[in-house]
Amino acid sequence: MLLGNPDNMGFCIACFLRDIAGSLGMHQASVVQYIRPEVIGLILGAFIISKANGEFRPTAGSATATRFLLAVFIMFGALIFLGCPLRMVLRLAGGDLTSLPAFLGFIVGIIIGTEFLKNGFNLGRSYRQSSFEGYIAPLTSVVLLLLLIMAPGVLIFSQEGPGSLSAPIVVSLIAGLVGGALAQRSRLCMAGGIRDIYLIRDFTLFTGFIFIFIVALVFNLIAGQFQLGFEGQPVAHTDHLLSFLGMALVGICAILLGGCPLRQLILAGSGDGDGAVAVFGMIVGGALAHNLGVAASPEGVSTEGIITLIIGFIFVLVTAFMNMETIGLSSSSKVRQ
Repeated sequence: MLLGNPDNMGFCIACFLRDIAGSLGMHQASVVQYIRPEVIGLILGAFIISKANGEFRPTAGSATATRFLLAVFIMFGALIFLGCPLRMVLRLAGGDLTSLPAFLGFIVGIIIGTEFLKNGFNLGRSYRQSSFEGYIAPLTSVVLLLLLIMAPGVLIFSQEGPGSLSAPIVVSLIAGLVGGALAQRSRLCMAGGIRDIYLIRDFTLFTGFIFIFIVALVFNLIAGQFQLGFEGQPVAHTDHLLSFLGMALVGICAILLGGCPLRQLILAGSGDGDGAVAVFGMIVGGALAHNLGVAASPEGVSTEGIITLIIGFIFVLVTAFMNMETIGLSSSSKVRQ
């Protein structure tokens, strides 16, 4: 933030993927278009550390289309709130109380998603793939980095608004590389920590959640960036119920996908083709959110956003029900008969 990124943003996976979509010309919202090196660094950091530790395992093939659509709806929910789960924590650490309803919604969504898991939800198993499958996300990241550095003329960049604010490329890339390596080793997942507390009373993953909050809080206090309140927060709105519902949708989708947006980037960098599909789905979701008027603004949530929330909840409920193992077993029995 002090080096140029938008206020109270830090790492926002949803915002950054949305900006990348804009820079590639996938949407025309001129204030949010930039290739964010942090995302490139997160994927490459996870790739490097997973290769070094022998944890790079190319796999894919688990309900590809369903995963893609769940990722699209994760982005819809996040951009209705105006931030991913990671930014939600960072906003709380900056004193942004508009994130409290979103945090409660995120918890509720995770609990609902976990109940689906307890009742047999399963997107099926992934299978070992060729090495090339695992390299797709890292190679795509390298291509984006080369375009940013060597051929910026083919990209679109914001001249104003959040998309025009960025830290130096080298700083952003290094921050992403370090963050990606740490997230890969720690298995950090903003949804997984709460899921594990609810499901098995395990607080291990949630400690990462707390650590990020404390570090960001201390930094904000020292830097004089802490601003407690509901009003006047940067890139935020006060439609609290819709923030609650937006992040509830994110929570459900994250559990059904097997990880929050940050976790999907790390999985993609570690060779997981299903994670790569989710990342591409989130990029498309970011573009659609602006093309269809779903994304919120500091003025609030649009009618299109409200309609999309309703569609999103219907989609995840149908998806959860149709992917229950008990349903699949019943269908298989009927076929054999």
